[in-house]
Amino acid sequence: MRKELGGLSLFLLAGAVFAGGYKIPEQSLRSTGTAGAYFSSANAPDASYYNPANMSFMKDGWGLEVGVRYIVLPSIKFSGRVRNPFPPPGSFTSSQSFSSEREDFLVPYFHYVSPKVGALRFGFSFTTPGGLSKSWEDNMAQSYAKTFHLEVYEASLAVSYAISEMLSIGGGLRGVYSRGEVEYAHLGGGYSISMEGDTDIKPGFFASVSVRPVKNLTLSTLYRSKVDLDIKGDASGYMVTGMGSPPPIYSFDTSGSVKIPLPAEWRLGASYRFGATTVELTYERTFWSDYEKLDFNFGDPNVEGSSFGDPRPKDWKDTNTYRLGIMHDFNEKLTGMLGIAYDETPVPERTLGFELPDSDGWIFSLGGIYRPEPKVEIGAAYLYFMKKDRSVTNDRIDGKFKDISAQMLTLSIAYSF
Repeated sequence: MRKELGGLSLFLLAGAVFAGGYKIPEQSLRSTGTAGAYFSSANAPDASYYNPANMSFMKDGWGLEVGVRYIVLPSIKFSGRVRNPFPPPGSFTSSQSFSSEREDFLVPYFHYVSPKVGALRFGFSFTTPGGLSKSWEDNMAQSYAKTFHLEVYEASLAVSYAISEMLSIGGGLRGVYSRGEVEYAHLGGGYSISMEGDTDIKPGFFASVSVRPVKNLTLSTLYRSKVDLDIKGDASGYMVTGMGSPPPIYSFDTSGSVKIPLPAEWRLGASYRFGATTVELTYERTFWSDYEKLDFNFGDPNVEGSSFGDPRPKDWKDTNTYRLGIMHDFNEKLTGMLGIAYDETPVPERTLGFELPDSDGWIFSLGGIYRPEPKVEIGAAYLYFMKKDRSVTNDRIDGKFKDISAQMLTLSIAYSF
């Protein structure tokens, strides 16, 4: 059972979970290079993931894109007061300053599109639609989130059907798997918890429609369903249960379970090609309001009856993201990309914590594609996510988070015939 718990269950205990960083929209070279605006113009193997309806509009033949993303999470700075959670109700510390650790990751992906089979076309993608990692050491923050690491993987099968030369529909099935680990420990020795594990594969679906009412203009919409991540596993650790010298300590090694949503999303986009330049606008709505509370259930009644087993309200809100992307063909061999986006956070002030300090932010990106021969593409793209500093006053924190950001470098190679 231990392997089943996963990072999700761990971060539950910490009291706050995923924010905007939980979702990772950039799952290909073109998406990275256009700040995630790439959608209605999708015309490469990654159309199987971003807009399966567009597979009908692509040149016949099969195509494959394989890539890797290097993700950097720089150190986040905090200054202010933190409530000591033990013994409850606890009091706020004096003002202090500290930082999270910098973290680096390599994350692969691939996309495949088949040749046309009559009016049908098929695609397959392997992506990582969500993920999170945050570590705090040697400060009161580790009482809430010493280590939090989550990985989410998805395999999706897509199909498109060409109704006419102007109209196509598409959709597919998704299978989502997650794993992770979390640890938090009270600096004064009041408690320590460690958990790790994974989930079963959870199903979902997606569907899209694309229409080309006039030459060079494409309008598209897509819906991607919510996936409930039902996590089961083990938690081990200890908690001080009273006063004394030495104080009484209760150790545990128990099962646990929790269910949280990988939220649904809706996209609406338009792209227009002006000669060698394609301009694209994408609106994205993420339905985070499905995440109302965290209710972690322990097999040990003593742990379940403690504050660790209390349901924790989240009350996240649905968010909007606005994206603009530009792609320009300098010649047959070289294409450039630029992108900018504005992304809202779903986390209200009263539930924000050290597990994922989050705020509204701007995304900037650029990239290039080189074709040494017509059937081969080699590309690189860079993305910078700069979030606003955020002041927070709630029952755990009275302070300010600064330098909240993320960086991504995507390298890819694609082949078609």
